[in-house]
Amino acid sequence: MTSSLPVSFPLILGSASPRRRELLAQIGIVPDDIVPADIDETPQKSESPRKLAERLAVEKAVALKTAHSDCYILAADTVVALGNRILGKAENTAEARKYLTLLSGRRHKVYSGVSLITPTGTQVSRVVATSVLFKRLSDTDLAAYLSHDEWQGKAGAYAIQGHAARFIKSINGSYSNVVGLPLFETTNMLQGNGYVF
Repeated sequence: MTSSLPVSFPLILGSASPRRRELLAQIGIVPDDIVPADIDETPQKSESPRKLAERLAVEKAVALKTAHSDCYILAADTVVALGNRILGKAENTAEARKYLTLLSGRRHKVYSGVSLITPTGTQVSRVVATSVLFKRLSDTDLAAYLSHDEWQGKAGAYAIQGHAARFIKSINGSYSNVVGLPLFETTNMLQGNGYVF
């Protein structure tokens, strides 16, 4: 049921990711404020990649609710997984090389959890999955990619919108989801809960 909330309620983006800001701007949404949520992102024991993405998105939104109770709060988290193995943000070049070697020549999934809290306190969330197929990476491919800093801070140690685009043979699903925010689903969540842009 669509809410009759007025347009004047601000939108808070609970993310430090410049990619999410850029994706929202692409569809004409400019958050009124950007407030990264400080939560523990450690996966729980036996937690699936899908459940992790949703839980972290929900926790990020909830963490901002008290201080921004009169706002729309939008939060998201993206998880890269090979089967049930979660490939987090590589902490160094060796770990980035390990992740990329695992992805080489294989299909993996990217899950984004998106959570929205409205000014009336309604919370909705969903998870979007995209399948990504990497080409087989040569030692030259790996060395060239790792010579840039692009892998830093990226789930799975790559950015599809950057130099790693040349490694992607195909994707099945939302491209913007792999970048960090599924725009179609996010738009539907916002509009379906009364946010007008």
